[in-house]
Amino acid sequence: MAAAGPISRRDLCLLLGTVGAAVLTSHAGARIIPKHVPWYPGHASPPRAFDGARFFTNDERRCIDALTARLIPTDETGPGAREAGVVDFIDNQLAGFYGRGDRWYMQGPFAKGTDEQGYQSHHPPAQLYRAAISALDDHCRKTFDGKVFAELSEQDQDAIVKQLDDGKLALSDVPAETFFKILQENSIEGFFCDPVYGGNRDMVGWRLVGFPGARYDYRDFLDHNGAAISIEPVGLRGRPAWNPE
Repeated sequence: MAAAGPISRRDLCLLLGTVGAAVLTSHAGARIIPKHVPWYPGHASPPRAFDGARFFTNDERRCIDALTARLIPTDETGPGAREAGVVDFIDNQLAGFYGRGDRWYMQGPFAKGTDEQGYQSHHPPAQLYRAAISALDDHCRKTFDGKVFAELSEQDQDAIVKQLDDGKLALSDVPAETFFKILQENSIEGFFCDPVYGGNRDMVGWRLVGFPGARYDYRDFLDHNGAAISIEPVGLRGRPAWNPE
């Protein structure tokens, strides 16, 4: 993300190359499975499709919706986080094993750590979000005459986001830097995920970068002599225009 303010479309595309590594580092490889294994041999774990609000309260959804809308704004290039349903993706993830930190080592000791060591908070992600949203809205009420973050003007919201990005905004009892980093990661994931997970609604993220999605194969498009090709993206459930039985 650029230090000057909310993420630009160009910066967002540049970040695509790091998303996979960030997911593997922060969500899988950086933690040891605690006490029990949350899956079973030979047992499939299909993705749970988003079926409505699952974790956030209404006020929490408004706050995260507003935050992600400033990180990936709607502009002349196309739809942003709000149209892509990024808040739905985050809500879906926080309600499941990721939000609970089931597959992470979540015991002490807790220390600041280094960037290479990944997530170090004693809060599982869902608890971190809940505590950070409350602390952020409390800060905004004290600073903006009783208004919470979602009620601020876009200009004031951008100023808050920049303070979080620059590490200049402290939140009571919550590591603001950790919260903002995981919010950025989850926002990018939600913008480019398969729609079955709740984000990338109408595949707007994939359309932005020309990604064709989860197609069976690409043999029909291999011999194009270097000419540009345009392929409608397909998700795990197909395309919205399809109506499978």
